[in-house]
Amino acid sequence: MLFGVFATLLIIGVPVGFSLITASLATLIYLGLPPIVVVQQTAAGASATALLAIPLFIFAGEMMMRGGISERLISFAASLVGHMRGGLGQINVLASLFFGGVSGSAIADVSAIGGSMIPQMVKRGFDRDFAVNVSVSAALVALLVPPSHNLILYSASAGGSISIADLFAAGILPAGLMTIALMITGWILASRRGYATEAFPGFFAILTRFVASLPGLLLVALIFVGIRAGVFTAIESAAIAVVYATLITGIVYRKLSWSVFVDVCLGAVRTTGLILFVIGSAACFGWLLAYLQVPAAAVEALSAVADNKVAILMLLNVALLVLGTFMDMAPLIIICTPIFLPVAKAFGVDPVHFGIILILNAGIGLITPPVGSVLFVGAAIGKISVVQAVRTIWPFYFAAFVVLMLVTFVPAITLWLPAALK
Repeated sequence: MLFGVFATLLIIGVPVGFSLITASLATLIYLGLPPIVVVQQTAAGASATALLAIPLFIFAGEMMMRGGISERLISFAASLVGHMRGGLGQINVLASLFFGGVSGSAIADVSAIGGSMIPQMVKRGFDRDFAVNVSVSAALVALLVPPSHNLILYSASAGGSISIADLFAAGILPAGLMTIALMITGWILASRRGYATEAFPGFFAILTRFVASLPGLLLVALIFVGIRAGVFTAIESAAIAVVYATLITGIVYRKLSWSVFVDVCLGAVRTTGLILFVIGSAACFGWLLAYLQVPAAAVEALSAVADNKVAILMLLNVALLVLGTFMDMAPLIIICTPIFLPVAKAFGVDPVHFGIILILNAGIGLITPPVGSVLFVGAAIGKISVVQAVRTIWPFYFAAFVVLMLVTFVPAITLWLPAALK
């Protein structure tokens, strides 16, 4: 009943949050449980203390995005890699790495960086499909760079037992690896299509643009070092990020007018409302999964199919990739964490390691039809159909899949930095 109603509603186009709520309500009625449980569990899921960091980080990201940080990060990235083959594509990927730490959101990344870069790339002779594909693929990096609120959501979904500081540290090397893989892929495609390069601006220009973008880059360092050193918690770091972003935007960049502040508040409220509604509805769905003992059944079923760690990891990756194609990231994390994390732990997979695997799989789902929200945003910005984008995006899929396999089967890529910083 639970999965059947949920899948049916998704297929006919009902939004994910409402599908989760309706499936939960139908299952409660079928089981003879009081329907008020839906309200109780939804409210409890959306009001968990650990989730307070998410709206604060969203507000800080909105402030920095509208305060000029994205333009400065693009300019700094251009000075570093703009002279390479397909330079604007390389700029796009590197800027996403820088901006990911500010936004922590793939959709915010493709909206800010892609919104600026895709029109520029088209104007300078790049094909629209290439411009869109490199932009949406680069947005995967934003999911792994601190302060990714998806990592915070994973920790909360695991009962708060997983260190957010460890998760932030664990995402850095995979983010760098993804950046390199996408830049190499973009360079190969740009060489084949004969795209032009940009002129090298000189080392003085690199230094000047680095200084201009430094306040934004320092936000990531402030958050990561503060949490890692135990100076403040994730929620406290999010509050500090809000204050810091407001001061930088208002005093350093001088972009904080009253209209900008109102736009920032409205943008943050809309995004937070959407995310928390999905989180609450997914929490109710997750409560029913626990009530019906689905995690224990999953452990038993997967243990019967595979009897070693490698096989289990492959099965988990396949399951998450398939689920990611039609579920948004927040509900996927909340629903799959209590089901698959016990399976991973039963076969000796570190919870921090599994968290990065989960985020990577969910991220690839964001750029994969039929519910790839990041792909839809990128295609809309590039003014092409999703079908046109998907026809030529497969080299970027391949690069992302290679990184996923490396992260999955070489745990040191994920776990070395958290261990080294302890």
